[in-house]
Amino acid sequence: MPSKKDAKDDNQVDLFLPQLTTLPLRDQRETMERPFFSLSKRKRLKPIDYVSPDRKVTVHVSANSEYGLATIYDLDILIYCASVLIEHKRRGTNDIPQTLHIVPYDMLTTLKRDAGGREYELLGNALDRLQSTTVKTNIRSGDAVETTFSWIDSYSQLKDHKGQVRGMRITLAKWFYDGVLMEGGVLAIDPAYFSLTGGRERWLYRVARKHAGGAGAEGFSISMPTLFEKSGAEGDYRRFKFEMSKIVRENDLPGYALELVQRVEGEPMLRMVRRDADQKESLLPSSPEKEPAKASKISTAVKEEPISFPERGQISYTGFGAIARANLPQPQRDHSAVADEFRAFLKSRDIAFDAKNITTIFASFCAKQRPAS
Repeated sequence: MPSKKDAKDDNQVDLFLPQLTTLPLRDQRETMERPFFSLSKRKRLKPIDYVSPDRKVTVHVSANSEYGLATIYDLDILIYCASVLIEHKRRGTNDIPQTLHIVPYDMLTTLKRDAGGREYELLGNALDRLQSTTVKTNIRSGDAVETTFSWIDSYSQLKDHKGQVRGMRITLAKWFYDGVLMEGGVLAIDPAYFSLTGGRERWLYRVARKHAGGAGAEGFSISMPTLFEKSGAEGDYRRFKFEMSKIVRENDLPGYALELVQRVEGEPMLRMVRRDADQKESLLPSSPEKEPAKASKISTAVKEEPISFPERGQISYTGFGAIARANLPQPQRDHSAVADEFRAFLKSRDIAFDAKNITTIFASFCAKQRPAS
């Protein structure tokens, strides 16, 4: 039988982390590019089924008929909990708890949400979805082991004599808990992430953070169909492509610039580059707020806007470097040599450098090149 002391402790909120809102926020990296969450605020009952192109990784997410799938907005709670775990780890806690005692006001403030009565109710709804959504995946172990879990095992709300929620106990799934605490299990994220209102924007930021965060000036490129499969989004590919193109045009993800690169054959590539990376190798603006016209032009330039091909020098800064990377056969030849040959090609055919379809001409020229020996 538990002692009175145990019972008392069980009903107290753990205040070991005052000022948590000032601490770096962490996201569990294994969940950042696969379809684990619904991207819509609307109730979703349709399961998510994902199989990687090499068929080695599977993710199946199913909903409780009463609550629906956990959403990418509910994920905020898990990000907050991951941040608490990492702070425990940073402080050298010997036995980091799987059950966290949370102050709801602190969590809501950190997540850039109001701390009114309605938000407490929505917080409870989110916890219901996290607890009732069932995930089955082999992402951590390949074909050897398939693990089934819900994001949280249980939760309880601690109320005062007036019925107001003063604290919460959240017991995290062992799969998530282990994933956060394993070596390299988390990535720091920009607090501005929580200001993104669209589910697709939030998901795309997480993909960019995982893949482009350490990729340098070259950034990370992914084909639009592959991106669609990894999103788990409802609706057809055509709609997804339209919405992604809109996000690229707006180009306002925190910390990452976006570029849609057209290819002569096949669907376009989406390129993501960290804004503070070396921009000498990128046409993407370091600050779209300072260059709104340029950012808008860049996002659609390959398809809609003519760009004058440089008469000399490197090609990457003008945007043709991205086209070269997307269309040159592998292994790719030196881009400067390709640029010189293309200038000679244009001159031999009396084609102006500022021809309206110059980008299409260059993409076709690259596709016909032989790979480097």
